[in-house]
Amino acid sequence: MQSAALRMEDSSHVEASASLHAEPCAFVLFGASGDLARRKLLPALYRLATEGYLPPESVIIGAALPLLSTEQFRASMREALAHSEVGPVDETAWRAFSRRLHYVPMNLSSAEDYQHLGRVLDTVDREHGTRGNRIFYLSLAPTLHAETVRHLGETGLTRSHGPGWVRLVVEKPFGTDLETARSLNQHLHRYLDESSVYRMDHYLGKEMVQNLLVLRFANRIFEPLWDRRHIDHVQITNAETVGVEGRGGYYEKAGVVRDMMQNHLLQLLALLTMEAPSDLSSQAVHDAKSQVMAAARAFTPERIRTECLRGQYVPGVLSGQPVPGYRQEPGVAPDSRTETFAMLTMRFDNPRWAGVPFYVRSGKRLARRVTEVVVQFKDGPLARGTPNQLLLRIQPDEGIALRFATKAPGRATRHHDVALDFRYGSAFDTRLAEAYERLLLDCMLGVSTHYVRNDLVERGWELVMPVLETWGSAHDSSPLLPYAAGSWGPAAASHLLESQGRRWSPPGE
Repeated sequence: MQSAALRMEDSSHVEASASLHAEPCAFVLFGASGDLARRKLLPALYRLATEGYLPPESVIIGAALPLLSTEQFRASMREALAHSEVGPVDETAWRAFSRRLHYVPMNLSSAEDYQHLGRVLDTVDREHGTRGNRIFYLSLAPTLHAETVRHLGETGLTRSHGPGWVRLVVEKPFGTDLETARSLNQHLHRYLDESSVYRMDHYLGKEMVQNLLVLRFANRIFEPLWDRRHIDHVQITNAETVGVEGRGGYYEKAGVVRDMMQNHLLQLLALLTMEAPSDLSSQAVHDAKSQVMAAARAFTPERIRTECLRGQYVPGVLSGQPVPGYRQEPGVAPDSRTETFAMLTMRFDNPRWAGVPFYVRSGKRLARRVTEVVVQFKDGPLARGTPNQLLLRIQPDEGIALRFATKAPGRATRHHDVALDFRYGSAFDTRLAEAYERLLLDCMLGVSTHYVRNDLVERGWELVMPVLETWGSAHDSSPLLPYAAGSWGPAAASHLLESQGRRWSPPGE
C-alpha cells in the first residue's frame, strides 16, 4: 500500500503542475441559451479566465437556436453573470473575457448549420491561434445528443486536424435505461474514440468527492481499516429541500433513482469501495472503479422487497412555510406513482466488503439540504455509546469529522463522545472552486479521471434496472410510502436499519 500511495503522490504532483499549461482551444457550447449554460457553465469559464487557467488564445462559441448577434449574446451572458454565484463582476475582467465570446445561431437538425460552424472554427483557428483544438459541450436535452453527434461526425468536425484534438462533453442523463445508454455509447463511438468522450457528472467535481482518493490512499491511518474487519456499515445520504422546481413533467419520467442514484451516488459509492489504483491516471482510476462495481450484488426480487424502499412526499412544512405534496406540483399526475425518495441497500461480493451493507438514500423535500457519507466502524472491546464514525461532508460546508470515545474528566471511568472536525472553509484561506470549474479545466487538460467512462455508465444502469422494472410494474405490490415534506423521509427507512440493530446518523450534525 505504501508504494501505491507514493506512486499516487507523484502522479498528483505531475497533474497539478500540468494544470498551469492547458492548451488553447475553441470551446463550442451547444445549448448556450439554456439554464445550465447561464447559471453554471459561463460563470465557470469566466472564473477560469480571470484566474489565469484559460489560455488567452482560447475562444468560447455559443451555439443555440435564437437568432442573436454576438453582441446580443455577450449582453445576455453579462446579465447572467450578474445573477450567478460569481457575485459582483469586475468590468475590466469582463471586457477581456467578453472578447472571447462569439455566437453562432444553429438549428441542430440542419447539416448546413454544422458546415457553417466548421467554417467559423477554421476562422477562429487562424485568427486566434486555437491550433485546431476543439471542445464540443452538449448542454442539451438528452433526446438531442445522438442527432447532434451524428451531424458533427458527418460534417467532419469530430475528426482532429493536424496536431489538434477534439473532445466531446456530454451532460447527464446518459440514457434513460440500460438499452438507451448502450445505444448512446455505441452511437458516440461511431464518431469518437472513448478517450475523446467526457461524460459530465458534476458531483465528481465537488471538493470532498475529489478528496476521497487522497483521504483513502494517502493516509496510512485509514486504509488498513477500510474493510469488512473494521467497518460495520456505511450510510450515504443525499437530501434536498427543494421539490421538482417546475420540472414535474421531467420528474414524472425520471424519479429519484434515475435522477440521483444511478449516476451521482453510484459514482460516489465506487470511489468509497474501490481498491487502490496503480496510479492516478484516468485509466487506472476508471479501471479500479469498474472492478469494484462489477462485484456489486444484483438486486433480486427478494432483495428489492426486504432491502429497498421508496416514498413520495405529501404536503408538509419547510422552514416554517407550508409546501405542497408531489402530486400537487405542476405537471405531476394526481395519481402519480413516481418515487421522490428511495433507499437501496448495496452489497459487494468481494473479499474487502463481504457482509458490509451500504445504505444509500436520496430524496426531495427533506428536512435539510445535505450530502454526506457516514462510515461506521465496529465496536471496540470497551465500547460505550456511539461507535466510531468517519463523517465525510460533501455539501454544504465540505469537511471531515472523526467521532470517537474518550474518558470524561473525573475519578469515574465515563465514556464521552468527541469529534475531530475539519472544514475546508476554515482550514484554507481560499475560495473553493465550483464543480464545473474543476471539470471544465480537466477537460481542457485532457484529464478524464473525474468524468464517467462508458462501462461505468452501463454498469450503473444494470444495477438499478431490476429495481426500476419492479417498481414500474403494474403487478408490483410494494408500497409507495408517503412522507411529510420537511421530514427525513418514510419512517420505514429507519425501521429497516433498526431491524438490523442499526440506526441512521442524524444528517448535517
